[in-house]
Amino acid sequence: MGQVTTLTTTEDVSGMGPLVARLARGGQRLRHADRAHPWVLDTAVVVLVFLMFCLPDLLHGGAGDGDGPRRFRLAFTRLAPSAVLLLQAGLVLPLLWRRRRPMPAFGVITAVFVLQWALGAALRADIALFIALYSLALHGRLRQLPWACGAMAAGMVLVAVRASAAVSVWDALFFLLSTATAALALGLMVRIRRAQLAGLRDRAARLEIERDQRSRLAAATERARVAREMHDIVGHNLSVMITLADAGVYATDTAPERGKEALRLIGDTGRTALGELRRVLGVLRKASDASAGAPELSPQPGVADLAALCDGVRSAGLDVVYRTVGDVEALDGGVQLTVYRIVQEALTNTLKHAGPGTRVNLSVVVEDTRLVIRVRDDGPAGRPGPPNEEGHGLVGMRERAALYGGDVSAGPAAGGGWTVQATLDLTPQAGAR
Repeated sequence: MGQVTTLTTTEDVSGMGPLVARLARGGQRLRHADRAHPWVLDTAVVVLVFLMFCLPDLLHGGAGDGDGPRRFRLAFTRLAPSAVLLLQAGLVLPLLWRRRRPMPAFGVITAVFVLQWALGAALRADIALFIALYSLALHGRLRQLPWACGAMAAGMVLVAVRASAAVSVWDALFFLLSTATAALALGLMVRIRRAQLAGLRDRAARLEIERDQRSRLAAATERARVAREMHDIVGHNLSVMITLADAGVYATDTAPERGKEALRLIGDTGRTALGELRRVLGVLRKASDASAGAPELSPQPGVADLAALCDGVRSAGLDVVYRTVGDVEALDGGVQLTVYRIVQEALTNTLKHAGPGTRVNLSVVVEDTRLVIRVRDDGPAGRPGPPNEEGHGLVGMRERAALYGGDVSAGPAAGGGWTVQATLDLTPQAGAR
């Protein structure tokens, strides 16, 4: 994930010119190397400060010596080389811990800085104090900054007072405080920028995780939907075929024509089931094609197909009385599929548990924003109910009804028999178009 983010950043920068792109790539390589070996950069900073600011003082005297104006040479104290070296070490060496321990490093450098100016010496290595303030603003705790700024301001006042013989106190304060403010602002700016980049990387990582989770959830939902479809198709049609086969066995000896009719119905039912299975599997093949859209299971059975469903179970021995109330043909396609599958599951369970010869009253009633499906038979009330396996039987019907804010109940009916009742809420969902 980090590599993807880095490459994207480089490509965006490359649009600004090859020089900027090379600098960006160089900066990225430097950051990677610094994360692998942090002491290298800290040591390099110390060596660079020593060469640029400490060595000239050792070779030519302090910052107040040399060929400068006489008032500068008189304003500052000339120290022995050993004392200068000790003060420089106290100012520069703590920079090795400027990132890991920014506040202690700043505190040590400030103490040495105050001691140096209390002695009246001026050293070029004082630049270490501004580097330490920058590092504290970048790497330290923000609540420590007010204390650091207060100590810095007190040190600047001491410097301005000691240098008053050579330059105005206000001019010295303005220069010193401006430099300190610049170091502090630069550290805070880099800190904020890094926090923003870290936030963007974290957000990109979260979005990628959420995308993967949505993909897995969509796949699981699709598998559950296909499992329900397969269960409804195979379970219903196999139950009808088994019942017809049993009836055909008994009818072969006594009424051969009835046996032949049972075999014909078994073939028709098998072909119907095979056609529905092919449709479902065909949708799965289409879904694997990235160029294809999101195909629906079309044409899906609906309320208009309930009559054919009732004819099929009648041929298996059930006496089904079917009626509808209200404008059922105007129902949404998804609602019609839910109605069909719930009725199919209820009739299948009646066929399996009550057996042929059972009378079934099936009604589908639309009342304003409510749809009620009622399947009642006169079979034995003490039979086991629909299986409660996940995605099948009563659980599967409840899952379908829950998609439309409904529920399903099943149990013995008053006066004998068994009743399955499902209620769907037809109120349009928020945001539906």
